[in-house]
Amino acid sequence: MKIIETALPGVLIIEPKVFGDERGYFMESWQQQRYRDIGIERDFVQSNVSKSAYGVLRGLHFQNPNPQGKLVSVLVGEVYDVAVDIRHGSPTFGQYVGVTLSAENHRQFYVPEGFAHGFCVTSENAIFNYMCTDYYHAESEASIAWNDKNIGIDWPIDEPKLSAKDQAANHLSDYPLNKLPTYQP
Repeated sequence: MKIIETALPGVLIIEPKVFGDERGYFMESWQQQRYRDIGIERDFVQSNVSKSAYGVLRGLHFQNPNPQGKLVSVLVGEVYDVAVDIRHGSPTFGQYVGVTLSAENHRQFYVPEGFAHGFCVTSENAIFNYMCTDYYHAESEASIAWNDKNIGIDWPIDEPKLSAKDQAANHLSDYPLNKLPTYQP
């Protein structure tokens, strides 16, 4: 397994070992001890799968309280996936990292607690898998505008298909600091 550290400490790109031949491939998508060895020590308590069509953008989502760390990957198709540091007091507050995840590259993206997460579909459709470190809590969920100019994400699509919730999302600067996670070095 290859680990690629990003500009945001704790946010990792993971390239699992893939064993393939003319019949297809096999890979471990999760093995607790191996992931603990690379610093992902949290337990995952929920696994989700979503299917989306080209141009769908989901995010930028976070929960506070009850933050969720996420280990995400793509089973079918391709997405551009993003993590944004929204931890008040963090030296990288408001900065983002983006990565292309696809069924072909088998990459995983680890987004720790305290980061907003989102993705847009760049293939005809995509099946997206994410494991979470906490349960979904509707009362803790919030969204940041996908096109927040202060964050400046360079999305690969210009006119995404958004849910009503994501269309109404606030900019990061609109959130009172007590509604955001706090950086803890």
